[in-house]
Amino acid sequence: MFSMHRAVLAKRLSSMAVTQKCPRSRIMAHSTQAHRALRPSPSPIPPYMWALAATPVLGGVYLYFKYLEEVPLTKRKRWIATSAEWEQQLGNQEYQNLKRQFRGKTLPKDHRASTTVHRVGMRIAKAAEDFSKQYELGIPLDNPTFTVVRSEQANAFVLPGNHIFVMTGLFQFAQTEDELAAVLGHEMAHTLARHVGEKISGNAAVQLVARLSLLFDPSGTMFSIILPTAGLLRDLPHSRTQESEADRIGMHLASSACYDPQAAQRVFQRMKDMDKSSAAPPEFLSTHPSHESRIQHMEEWLPETRAIFRREEGYACRKMRNEMATARMIAEQRHRDREARLRPQ
Repeated sequence: MFSMHRAVLAKRLSSMAVTQKCPRSRIMAHSTQAHRALRPSPSPIPPYMWALAATPVLGGVYLYFKYLEEVPLTKRKRWIATSAEWEQQLGNQEYQNLKRQFRGKTLPKDHRASTTVHRVGMRIAKAAEDFSKQYELGIPLDNPTFTVVRSEQANAFVLPGNHIFVMTGLFQFAQTEDELAAVLGHEMAHTLARHVGEKISGNAAVQLVARLSLLFDPSGTMFSIILPTAGLLRDLPHSRTQESEADRIGMHLASSACYDPQAAQRVFQRMKDMDKSSAAPPEFLSTHPSHESRIQHMEEWLPETRAIFRREEGYACRKMRNEMATARMIAEQRHRDREARLRPQ
């Protein structure tokens, strides 16, 4: 009987031991599962892909700060990775191409319009040289060229290297030498601010980002979104900023060359009056500020440019403008002589 009791007792103790061990086993099992759950799952992106992505990002940060520069006068920070020498080579090549393109439409050098543009342009070019020295720009401004093209289009543009083209349609808005100086000053300001190099650098950066997006999205969806988005949110506002900068620097150049800085407002006021009959696109969809915005900004810059125009109590520019009047008389006489030679006998 005692043996039977011992057997029954042993059986009960064994059963109790098993019962006590089960919760512990379950706790250990749960602990193991929790540990496994907390263990980070393997990344679906291989390490070499992270390295490939980090390299251009770090390189881009380095290049951004390496080529960060300041626009003269306005002090705007901008990124530009091209050199002034390379931009000039590019401009020289395009100048030769446009000369061939406009062959037959280019006014002769002794034409009255050509001589006026050249005379005013050379005075602005001298002011541009002084401006470049003042801000230590180191931009080559040697041998500027002025090409007048017979066209109804009211436009003027500049190529790096100071190659300026003026369409005869512009003379309906720029009717005096002061107003022509405002236009030529604006164009040379683009050269001084190196806006072409800035645009090329920015476009290259956007293209690079768009192509890198193909590493993460081979379908090209991001690529197709990046380019138009960059155009609307970056390129167009950037272009308007550059045009505004050229307006301001151009007024400084015209004032330094003893041309009335207020003439720039008259040019754009005529353009504004002409555009009243046509529907202009909203400013945020345009590469240029609206005429109203430009006139308003010019009014804000007028005190600083008038101070340049009236330097030395106005004596310096009075003398210079007397010389301009003499030069105009000589140009008019040469024009009459030229017309007389071309008139059939």
